[in-house]
Amino acid sequence: MISTKGRYALRVMIDLAMQESEDFIPLKDIAARQNISKKYLEIIAKELVAAKLIEGLSGKHGGYKLTRDVDDYSVGEIIEVMEGTFSPVACLADDAKECQMRAECRTIHMWEEFYKLEHDFFYSKKLSDLCK
Repeated sequence: MISTKGRYALRVMIDLAMQESEDFIPLKDIAARQNISKKYLEIIAKELVAAKLIEGLSGKHGGYKLTRDVDDYSVGEIIEVMEGTFSPVACLADDAKECQMRAECRTIHMWEEFYKLEHDFFYSKKLSDLCK
């Protein structure tokens, strides 16, 4: 399940993309347009900046803007920054240790298939698709 944090991060990214501006967009303006608490958006923006998905600038003309072209963002990367891996089970996570039960596991193929479906679905969607 995608949490509020993940969904709001997508809304922030869409909002920034829709502004079609090279200027930094104040977070208070995004919060007002999206009807989301500015305080909560500060947390989300901080994570998006840390992941280099957006750039922030403090001060009078500060705010946030995208770091790349809108077509260069996948929905999957935005969600994974906020939510973590799409892996439905721990043994498929990138940092997982080799499972000793893998050879006998009757469910691993199902989990691998589900993981691939979910991953491929979200990574095939671009931020630009959500802006149309």
